[in-house]
Amino acid sequence: MVPDGHILTAAGEEIPRRLFFYNAGFLRQPSLRRMLALAGISLHLGRPGPQDGVVVWGRSPHAGRGERAAAKYVVPLIRLEDAFLRSLRPGRMGDSGLGLLIDGTGVHFDSSAPSALERILASVPLDDSNLLTRARDGIARLRHLDLSKYNIHPVPGPLPDPGYVLVVDQTRSDASIRFGGASETTFREMLVLAQEENPGKRVVIKSHPETQLGLRPGHYAPSGAQGRVTLLTDAVSPYALLEGAIAVYTVASQLGFEAILTGHRPVVLGQPFYAGWGLTDDRSPIARRRRALTKPQLFAGAMILAPTWVDPCRDRLCSFEEAVDQLEAEVRAFRDDRMGHVAIGMRLWKRPRLQAVFGREVPLVFRNDPQAAAKLAKKSGKTLLAWGTAAPDLPHVLRVEDGFLRSRGLGAELVPPLSLVLDDLGLYYDPARESRLERLILSPMPPGGAARAEALRHKLIAAQVSKYNLTARSTENDGPSPEQSQAKDPSPLRLLVAGQVEDDASILLGGGDIRTNLALLQAARAAHPAAVIVYKPHPDVEAGLRPGKITPEALQGLADFVAQNADPIALIANADHIWTMTSLLGFEALIRGKPVTTLGAPFYAGWGLTRDLGPVPMRRHHAPDGHPLPRPGLTQLIHAALIAYPRYYDPISRRPCPPEVVLDRLSRGHIPHPGPLLRGLSKLQGLLASQAWLWR
Repeated sequence: MVPDGHILTAAGEEIPRRLFFYNAGFLRQPSLRRMLALAGISLHLGRPGPQDGVVVWGRSPHAGRGERAAAKYVVPLIRLEDAFLRSLRPGRMGDSGLGLLIDGTGVHFDSSAPSALERILASVPLDDSNLLTRARDGIARLRHLDLSKYNIHPVPGPLPDPGYVLVVDQTRSDASIRFGGASETTFREMLVLAQEENPGKRVVIKSHPETQLGLRPGHYAPSGAQGRVTLLTDAVSPYALLEGAIAVYTVASQLGFEAILTGHRPVVLGQPFYAGWGLTDDRSPIARRRRALTKPQLFAGAMILAPTWVDPCRDRLCSFEEAVDQLEAEVRAFRDDRMGHVAIGMRLWKRPRLQAVFGREVPLVFRNDPQAAAKLAKKSGKTLLAWGTAAPDLPHVLRVEDGFLRSRGLGAELVPPLSLVLDDLGLYYDPARESRLERLILSPMPPGGAARAEALRHKLIAAQVSKYNLTARSTENDGPSPEQSQAKDPSPLRLLVAGQVEDDASILLGGGDIRTNLALLQAARAAHPAAVIVYKPHPDVEAGLRPGKITPEALQGLADFVAQNADPIALIANADHIWTMTSLLGFEALIRGKPVTTLGAPFYAGWGLTRDLGPVPMRRHHAPDGHPLPRPGLTQLIHAALIAYPRYYDPISRRPCPPEVVLDRLSRGHIPHPGPLLRGLSKLQGLLASQAWLWR
């Protein structure tokens, strides 16, 4: 039991809940204070009491004040450091971290004494199969996503030809050098050693990211890169760089840890946390470290057990995997948007959300003239964005559309989306050409992808989330109950027919012979004359914003029940089978295990998961040479459509986020609502439903 006034850290240490600080850095970093608060720690100024402690940042130059105060008042000293997966940019550029190492024993890079991390690596049992599976998945996932401590490197980047010896530089006066048993002289010795032990081989010196950004100097200057030695100052993927190396030399850099993850046995001249466990060639051994660890065990201790991870969107502690989810979203946005975009065909009401999603790195430039936009993009090095089918004749355009977990409310009512897709190949609802989504559906899932997709599926079902998440006016509108259906037939087939907006692009581009709601109902009734058919009109049609309404007279004899303003998820639950042209409701039904018949060619048709009566492209089931393609399962479809394809935006924290955050927002309703101007404009649209081009 943890004593009163104390907490148990992620690393398993009991430390005081109240910590006192003596340098202004804690006042200037609200995100750090919040991370500590979430961990159960409160910060204070003044004199600590007998049950309190003192907190400092690692071995910083200002830590001495706190160290002296802890000694004076005879209270525990707690040291903080960033976790090994930090942020997009270095902290000196203002980015807050995702995790902390909260250490009441020492600090991980100070080899003169043990630390909380060293205690874990030296003595904690690391043979739990679930923990090691998480570690193996974590290693594979970081390598697949190219995620490191800092992540401003482009992928792919300018890499040297493979076959080099890699020498890793660090910033001058870094505490990990001085407290890791090394000095500036060690770096000169390391370069000489790398050349002597690898005669005739090229040597590449990798400068530190903060040196590349001009924040702190390194140990190697361009003048030292002569003969077979070159200095790499570009931001590149650390994993790709390590894969091209035949040997790795480091003093105490985290890149040495990542070298272990990529299969190297790095030569280590200092005494970093990852040295001494049998995975490195240690030139300055640490006598007290005698345990032999595997790569997954080292990773489990350093990345899963020791750090305190924080979810900045949901403002809570989180797991290592959830921290990776968040960093993946932020890094993906950076890599997509780092050069900036020129946007075409974007309606005024959409622009604020588009700017928030795609303009974080470089503000979006909006243009109405496609040719002028193309010239500007070419001149400035930006990419072209176009909404949907706008500017069809322009090549090399990224097409933008709403994602499949969109909002609480209709786009036609000007409710901004929480997810958007960028497609460099086509449009997911246009089967005439391949889309990026199709490629993702046919591609192998990344490490951990299947488990994540299954977890997301179960959360979707439990939260009853759909694309628009409209609140039904009455549960009576959810269709006839099984008991009501049996009044017509002892064992009727309960058929749900999903109506659509009839001028929707998915019908215009992906429809078959049947392209109206009335024809869809007629086809369903003809195929199932004895079924109980529930017809669900599209919300935009019900709101009077888009065309597709069927008159009550035309519905006679076709639909047994018209589910007006109904919850689509409840309708799916009550149905035995779903019929649709191209509606997303068919995908939502597949997620929930219901059979689906399609009369068009939606993105989820043609993979062996639906009964397809429409013109599904041959490429979805046969290769160009005529051989049948492997059939993706439902899990793979969900991963492609809901995780890999869209980008998500959290309207609360106003930052990129993973789909799990948006699912949480949609299920809880924690989303800002459109202002009165947009609400008024959406009502005006109702009077101009036949002129939908004005706002679409």
